[in-house]
Amino acid sequence: MKEVIDTVSVALANGETENVGNAVMQEVNRTLVSAGVDEVWADKIDNLIVLLFIIGIALLANLICRKMILRVVAKLVKQTKATWDDIVFNHKVMVNVSRMVAPILIYIAIPIAFPEHADSDLLDFLRRLCLIYIIAVFLRFISALFTAVYQVYSEREQYRDKPLKGLLQTAQVILFFIGAIIIISILINQSPMVLLTGLGASAAILMLVFKDSIMGFVSGIQLSANNMLKVGDWITMPKYGADGTVIEVTLNTVKVRNFDNTITTIPPYLLISDSFQNWQGMQESGGRRVKRSINIDMTSVRFCTPEMLEKYRKIQLLTNYVEETERVVEEYNKEHDIDNSVLVNGRRQTNLGVFRAYLTNYLRSLPTVNQEMTCMVRQLQPTETGIPLELYFFSANKVWVAYEGIQADVFDHVLAIIPEFGLRVFQNPSGEDLRRIGVKIEH
Repeated sequence: MKEVIDTVSVALANGETENVGNAVMQEVNRTLVSAGVDEVWADKIDNLIVLLFIIGIALLANLICRKMILRVVAKLVKQTKATWDDIVFNHKVMVNVSRMVAPILIYIAIPIAFPEHADSDLLDFLRRLCLIYIIAVFLRFISALFTAVYQVYSEREQYRDKPLKGLLQTAQVILFFIGAIIIISILINQSPMVLLTGLGASAAILMLVFKDSIMGFVSGIQLSANNMLKVGDWITMPKYGADGTVIEVTLNTVKVRNFDNTITTIPPYLLISDSFQNWQGMQESGGRRVKRSINIDMTSVRFCTPEMLEKYRKIQLLTNYVEETERVVEEYNKEHDIDNSVLVNGRRQTNLGVFRAYLTNYLRSLPTVNQEMTCMVRQLQPTETGIPLELYFFSANKVWVAYEGIQADVFDHVLAIIPEFGLRVFQNPSGEDLRRIGVKIEH
């Protein structure tokens, strides 16, 4: 036995695997014959026994790596203060590393089991199968490593708004594409360059097959470079039923969680080719816009009488306005010798004008309105439904529920205060109005 070990050691040192195989086979054959096995059968099963022994050694090495070495690495990683190594050297990554140990050992040692077939097609085929398995496990290891790196950077604040998942998927597609070419070249025993040359002629077919992935990758770069979209943005795209928060940006899809908790998926290239509305600018600004109007019945608009002006002076928000405006009106009429006995002559205040001034001062008095942004009350083009009086301002609170409550409170007050100015809100006749008209006609 010692002579066999010495022979094997010398042969391994010289790289003569065939001599190693012959020495091992002779020793196995001698052991089988001495154990009472027929010499003919010993010649038939000695290759199988050596092969099973090699496989057993490889599996034992794999078990040692997984049960001992990986645990030691895990303990060392946990003792460090850095957090990135906990993710990069996580269990999934290290398991894929350990899975390469067994096939590598089998690939190196399998010629020992078939020394008489060193140049045979069978041995070459078995080694190619081992090599394919090694490459497949190596690809899974690199893919797991990419995923771990993605997890590290996706948790950093400066990278949270970047389409890292799309880049990860792109890298994985390229990785597996290259791996598939290498595996096929090993199977057909050809150089990978031969396959790449052949693929050049079929580029059109490949572009058709990977059209969505290519367009998604390019669109993802454009969305990121132009800062058009990121995870956490509120977007609306009515054409595709999207109205909610972006929760994921991948190579082929952008996932949007709508406010009714449904999920809408949109291809990234549609966000480039079509228009969508991103509300992130509003959320980052100082306020959320309110733009709503109330229709005033035009027949209720009239000049203010002295009694009306005296009443308006008692309203705190209007005291200064009424007095200042009335002083300007009187000076103008006096300067131009206006005959005040006729209402058409000269300048006069109207109840609608005073009402507009009241609403402007009212909005400027509210702490829930951002006073640094546009705030105004204006008339729009009169229509058959009256004069639209529009309130245009920005709510200081941008949260949806609070925002709706703020504008509701404002318009509750507006609707309640309108009769105090002698104005009426225009609305179409209801069933109750028609019933009252019918009752009056009967009487």
